[in-house]
Amino acid sequence: MAFEIIVVDDGSTDRTREIAQSCVGVRVISAGLIPDQTMKKPTGKNHAVIAGVKEARAPWLLFTDADTVHLAGSLERALIEAKHEQADLLSYSPEQIVITLAERAVMPVVFAELAVQYPPRKVREQSSGTVAANGQYVLVRRTAYDAVGGHAAVSTEILEDVALARLFRHAGYRVYFRYGGDAVRTRMYRNWAQLREGWTKNLALLFPQPGLLALQSLFLWFVAWQVLDALGFAVTGSIIHLYAWIGFAVLWFLVYWRIRAAHFSIVNTLLAMALGLPMFSYLLLRSKRAYAKGEVRWKGRSYNVGGRKSHNAPPNSRIETHKLRAEN
Repeated sequence: MAFEIIVVDDGSTDRTREIAQSCVGVRVISAGLIPDQTMKKPTGKNHAVIAGVKEARAPWLLFTDADTVHLAGSLERALIEAKHEQADLLSYSPEQIVITLAERAVMPVVFAELAVQYPPRKVREQSSGTVAANGQYVLVRRTAYDAVGGHAAVSTEILEDVALARLFRHAGYRVYFRYGGDAVRTRMYRNWAQLREGWTKNLALLFPQPGLLALQSLFLWFVAWQVLDALGFAVTGSIIHLYAWIGFAVLWFLVYWRIRAAHFSIVNTLLAMALGLPMFSYLLLRSKRAYAKGEVRWKGRSYNVGGRKSHNAPPNSRIETHKLRAEN
């Protein structure tokens, strides 16, 4: 299968450019300076992606991150799947690699809640009001991408992946989304500081009521730990205590299976139950506070986020404008 690889170097300070240039068949370009012509500048990622699109010539475009690992043959299989599903935008949620304690505790909870908020099966229903994509792996048909305005149409969006998927959906194009651990994997964050900054940037946009979800997560955490007390009661032999233990155990397993649905190991799921739920609550409240203040930071850049809403909210006027443009 013929393809081209374009790596956009957005001012990297590690060895990304050097490594990319050492690979045969890889073309490396620079993103250049972000234009400052309006009050709202493009985000760093969108600016880099737009630069790459200008250089690309293929009828299909795959947007992926530098920290993703692609399994052999996955590109061809994804293209076949997109055509089979008649998808104009196909997105995979990669397998998440977790190493540090913070990653192992928090990431299963985040992705479990994302699976509840954006069920892949529901996202694939074109009549559904739920739409999502994961920017770590987005494959698009070039003609459809250009018709909706591409990343240029969502250049100021923090969650450009979800915004782009909404553009496709509202223009009548088919969006296909699923867990893609069989195709791609990634390690999003390397330490607690990166994880905290990254999810502070995203959580308040991903979930419509972050404060309420934080309280719910704390409640689930409390219930899970109550199982231990119930177990102690049951040892006394009281039939009432035994029934109490059974009730708590059922709730514990419900919490367990809710988090287990995020495709992490049993050990990491248990660790998430023990430590991740309160940490997730903290990150939700931190994200909510940051958006209330109107500013978030990511990789040394500061973004004005005053007035932004969850992408579960009705589409904004800019998306509606592109919908009409596509229909006409």
